[in-house]
Amino acid sequence: MSSPAITVRTPRDIIDYVNDHPTGTGRTRLLAIIALGGVFVDAYDFTSLGLGIGSLTKQWGLGAVRVGLLTSVMAFGALVGALVGGPLVDRLGRYKIFILDLILFVVAAVAAGLSPNYGFLVVCRFFLGVGVGIDMPASFSFVAEFTNRRRKGNFVNFWQAMWYIAVCAAAAIALPIFLGAGAANLWRWLVGLGAVPALVVLLLRLRFTEESPMWAAHNLGLGEAARILESSYHVSVDVQPAAGDGADHGAEAAWRRTKELFTSHYRRRTALASIISGTQAAQYFAVGFYIPTVAAVLFGDDLTDTILATLIINLFGIVGGVLQSLVTGRLGMRLLAGIGYVLIIVCTVSLAFGSDSISVWISTGLVALFVLGQSFGPGPQGKTMAALSYPTRLRGTGTGWAESMSRVGSILGFYIFPLLLASVGLAGTMGWLTIIPAVGLLAVLLIKWNPLTAEVEDEPQEAITR
Repeated sequence: MSSPAITVRTPRDIIDYVNDHPTGTGRTRLLAIIALGGVFVDAYDFTSLGLGIGSLTKQWGLGAVRVGLLTSVMAFGALVGALVGGPLVDRLGRYKIFILDLILFVVAAVAAGLSPNYGFLVVCRFFLGVGVGIDMPASFSFVAEFTNRRRKGNFVNFWQAMWYIAVCAAAAIALPIFLGAGAANLWRWLVGLGAVPALVVLLLRLRFTEESPMWAAHNLGLGEAARILESSYHVSVDVQPAAGDGADHGAEAAWRRTKELFTSHYRRRTALASIISGTQAAQYFAVGFYIPTVAAVLFGDDLTDTILATLIINLFGIVGGVLQSLVTGRLGMRLLAGIGYVLIIVCTVSLAFGSDSISVWISTGLVALFVLGQSFGPGPQGKTMAALSYPTRLRGTGTGWAESMSRVGSILGFYIFPLLLASVGLAGTMGWLTIIPAVGLLAVLLIKWNPLTAEVEDEPQEAITR
């Protein structure tokens, strides 16, 4: 190898090398994108059901309660997956978990597309959610532990652009299927095809990824961590272990890790990550999942127009997701979240008080601005704040906790929007939804924590005595 050898004596030496490496390599950038492929899979599936729910409802004669259960059961599964998966990621490693969860997703997606009845589909959707919930703490921990300190926020925050690329891809796939085969089995095609990107990401992970060097240093020993470092960064590593710096093999109990998130040392950052994660999910899943429904209200019942409007509106999400990932290091996550919350409040208030008097195109523009504000601000920070706020030994648990709060928010959003829309109309719904970003904005103003300027790996483990 052309690079000079580095000497590794403790796990901290591995962590310092990853954090201080100037730019990383093409391989590490590829690994980050592959790791975030799970986000693409999640977003595609989320959008596919939103676009296909109309045809599914007609085909099986579903009422509001059964539709509500079907649209929210994946979020329940993701909640379970995140709570269980976070501690598992810290105990068993990032690599094993994000391989196993994608296998589960591929099988469940194919089974869902072939569902013979409503009950079978609900079960498949639940297991899809479990796979997604487990993948998030694994993927975000992996990216945070393969990228340098200066660009961690940029790399991890790129997940938001991946999300909206997948949303637009789902809409682009739905249009030719609808035009060619009609609406009758649109949902089967869209949901079943979710196995394709999941399989592609799975194969890429099997081919190119390996364990996080940071996690390996703490749990697999310096020798294995050095091997991963050599493979990923193309450097020669000389291991000279200091006494007492062997692997601890993740022996700490899961409940102790979770409890530590709420000790005095971590309480404020856990609260901030939880509030951002929960509020961004509630507002997005209330409006984002129902963008096809909103488009139908604005443009009429023509499915072609609905799909096109969904595609165009979500293009603003790609713009916001890319822009914020480029400026994360300069502006910081709290400021980005605050800007996004303000934009969302402007949109919801405008739609609440002006939807009856403004044109369809202005209303559509406000929904697009909502998506832009979400993707630029609180959307990405909901996951990234947690991924960067904890040391390696707690990162999976902390990210899993924040992800579970996101799923609680998404469950509320799934239920709140259709109930409000049916009772108070689009204007009233947007008025009530304004409360959600207002709570998030208040949190980012009051809780002053910035993981981009903190050295979380230096923090001592707290004793949990209660």
